[in-house]
Amino acid sequence: MKVVSLLPSATEILCAVGGEDLLVGRSHECDVPRSVADRPVLTAARTTGSSSQDIDREVRAMLEAEDDPNPSLYHLDVDGLVGLAPDVILTQDLCEVCSIDLKTVRGAAARMDPSPTIVSLNPDSVWDVFDDLLRVGEAVGRSAEAQEAMVAAREAYWSAVDYVNPYVPGPEILFLEWMDPPFVGGHWTPALIEHAGGRHSLNAAGEKSRVATPEEIVEAAPDRVVICPCGYRLDDIRRELDALRRQEWWPTLPAVRDANPNAIMLVDGNLMFNRPGPRLVDAFRWLVSWINDRPELLPPDFPAVPLPKD
Repeated sequence: MKVVSLLPSATEILCAVGGEDLLVGRSHECDVPRSVADRPVLTAARTTGSSSQDIDREVRAMLEAEDDPNPSLYHLDVDGLVGLAPDVILTQDLCEVCSIDLKTVRGAAARMDPSPTIVSLNPDSVWDVFDDLLRVGEAVGRSAEAQEAMVAAREAYWSAVDYVNPYVPGPEILFLEWMDPPFVGGHWTPALIEHAGGRHSLNAAGEKSRVATPEEIVEAAPDRVVICPCGYRLDDIRRELDALRRQEWWPTLPAVRDANPNAIMLVDGNLMFNRPGPRLVDAFRWLVSWINDRPELLPPDFPAVPLPKD
């Protein structure tokens, strides 16, 4: 069997269920585990912006272009994909900004004979991610391995929940999935925060991430902040911190005025939270550790650091 993954989280899921040896092609963003780096790359980003604001402006212009009936933020090497003749293609239809769109993938698959099985992963919660482990395992003939991976992930999740006191109101958390404009986390993120003992009033579980107005952010009065822009490494976040600090609403937040050095955390958004794969459990365990001061739950080498001093 040959598998192509056009989604980083799907690649991680495939490897988690013991299917790395089946992978014959990947997206340009599939970088975990590192051992998949030798597989042919079949996608490329069309955006060229170098800052949050520039990227957001470019993305909106592409998606709203009236002269493009099928706007896409990514290029797909259709000839390369057809040449690999995969039996299974892993993709998504959850976010048009995050990865190649399903319509483009289906168009490429229509050129293949026999047609590959297309598995579209569109989770809205960590529970859906657990189900996706089983779905991918079944699609690639690794059901037994997938069952083991799912059970281990669920156990790691629930063992962390035991450290959360559900009867004590937790801190209000601002989760920034983008810095300019300020997108607040959606899909699975609000539920992860709430199950970890925090509150996330700026968005509800299962809803898409959205732009929050300065007035909404100030009214929410977050006690803590997670800065975790989608696709941004820690160095990328640091590069744009000055622009964030210049926003009029920023110094008004309780988290900014708090003397706690860990009230505001920078988290690698390329690796954590924004990929709905097995490492969402690591992200959840970090949240529980951070919110409830339980260092014993901290995953090894978790890519999070406190906000640097001004």
